[in-house]
Amino acid sequence: MFSFAAVGVLLSATVALSAPATPPPTPQGGVGLEQAPSYHITSDFDFASVNLALNQEYIELDLFHHILAEFPVEQFEAEGLTAEDRFLIEYMADQEAGHAILLSNMLGANAAKQCNYSYPFDSVRSSIDFCQKLTRFGESGVYGFLEHLENRASAEMLLQSITTEARQQMVFRQFEGLFPMPVFFETGITQSMAWTLLSQYITHCPEENPRIQWQNFPGLSVANDPTQAALQLEVTPAITHNLSTPLTTPGQQVDLTWEDPGKSVGPDGLYTTTTTAGAAKYAAWISQLNITYTPLSNITENFASTYQPFAQVFGPGTAPVVNDTMFILVTDDNPYVTPANLSLLNPHVVAGPALYQSG
Repeated sequence: MFSFAAVGVLLSATVALSAPATPPPTPQGGVGLEQAPSYHITSDFDFASVNLALNQEYIELDLFHHILAEFPVEQFEAEGLTAEDRFLIEYMADQEAGHAILLSNMLGANAAKQCNYSYPFDSVRSSIDFCQKLTRFGESGVYGFLEHLENRASAEMLLQSITTEARQQMVFRQFEGLFPMPVFFETGITQSMAWTLLSQYITHCPEENPRIQWQNFPGLSVANDPTQAALQLEVTPAITHNLSTPLTTPGQQVDLTWEDPGKSVGPDGLYTTTTTAGAAKYAAWISQLNITYTPLSNITENFASTYQPFAQVFGPGTAPVVNDTMFILVTDDNPYVTPANLSLLNPHVVAGPALYQSG
């Protein structure tokens, strides 16, 4: 019988007799693989982008705590949300605290502090719906700029936080009884689009907070918003529901109304909406990999109609472009843009984005 010591000697002898291992060949290329990473933000573009993301993390941290404190247990239970579900919401708040620490460390001494917020809901169900919308544009807002950051090391850290937020968004859809992930690809939007959506819920910030540098577009609303249909669905929280009646269908009329530029918005009204676009001509639908345009009709001042497009991501048999909670803007032109250069659409934005809840 071998003793442990004897086995150790035998293994040592085997190693000694083996030929030196040759490391596998490494393909040429790659970025930043041979330098010590620095996660500190230095460029103006990176600081402004991560500062926006930090403000997004702060509102999510506040929101998740707020809904647990705002509504009694009985109202959660009436919506089918148990103690375990409420604990998950609390844990998601803890996740946001971690994300805020990470981004604050990247930004250094000038990192923003938490602000005060105002929320547009009055029930457990509408608060869960708001959570899935807020995490949707928070997630998409980071996807839109992540690959443009100069500091690739900090981009990797931000990626690891935003993938958690993607899971949060899906969980809130499941809490609402919606199909959890009705798309092939999660879309990105520009910083200005994300800031336009976020700024309307921030009421006050500490004076020392750095100013958010992105443009605020005039507000856009969907007059016949399908959100009300989602709130009235008689479904319970579940891993998934295969709903027989969709919230919206291709070809249906969508009515849009928008504000004039020059409105004071954001914390303490310190920001002003602006646009460089001309007259409204198109609705731009931003979803998955696609930017799809439909012409506007019945245009009268700040109102127009359009229709939900029939487009599919890769053609027949693939996912419809319009599904999930996605984005609509009013534009003065229909330039060809892709996810990697979506910011070229910013000069053409008349108003928006508005969230469009479909599928």
